[in-house]
Amino acid sequence: MIELKDVSVRVIVDGQDAPKTLLDRVDLELTERRIGVIGANGSGKSTLLRLLNGLVLPSQGSVRVNGAGTEEQGRKVRSQVGFVFTDPLSQLVMPTAREDVELSLRRSVKNAAERGARAESVLGRFGLLHLADQSIYELSGGERQLLALAAVLAVDPAVLVLDEPSTLLDLRNKELLRRTVAGLPQQVIMSTHDLGLALDMDRVLVVDNAMIVFDGGPAAAVEHYRALCAASFEDAP
Repeated sequence: MIELKDVSVRVIVDGQDAPKTLLDRVDLELTERRIGVIGANGSGKSTLLRLLNGLVLPSQGSVRVNGAGTEEQGRKVRSQVGFVFTDPLSQLVMPTAREDVELSLRRSVKNAAERGARAESVLGRFGLLHLADQSIYELSGGERQLLALAAVLAVDPAVLVLDEPSTLLDLRNKELLRRTVAGLPQQVIMSTHDLGLALDMDRVLVVDNAMIVFDGGPAAAVEHYRALCAASFEDAP
């Protein structure tokens, strides 16, 4: 279980006297198998997701993953919670797919030959083995996103967090991503602007102005978000 208790995140902004609040007074218990997070750009979605594996630490309150605090036991938390960024090139650091997956396995698999075999197995699972020795810059957007998933899942985390993974994908690759995520055994927590993906979730959080303003079923959450968007146009000058 992932638990957030009275969590706020504030940052110092140059030229401003008061800190900026990125997330405000969040209390959550995240137990469902598939959880979506939706909201406008800048609402606090990415901050919420980055709290879950310690990429961002709370200014107030606590975040715990199966009892381990992100501040006190960050390494343990990161071994349980894998994180996939919006742009896969921000986390693919090796020249080829094979090398990137092997890098993920370096800490858990010490033997080089075994590590190579495991990397091939992981790439094969995601249909990427034929691209193992191709430059990551020659891969399509969908292939890069699958590779980023494969590299994170190679170490078998209990939870997979995806920050707007479909943003850079075309329709075909969005569908490929959707099917891949649906078949994973991990708990998945995903932010998205694709409301179709949000409707696949078991539970959806709506984030607005640094706060969780709705927490419930996917259809009701999407309806609430659409109403927020419509109200913003009505309030505009």
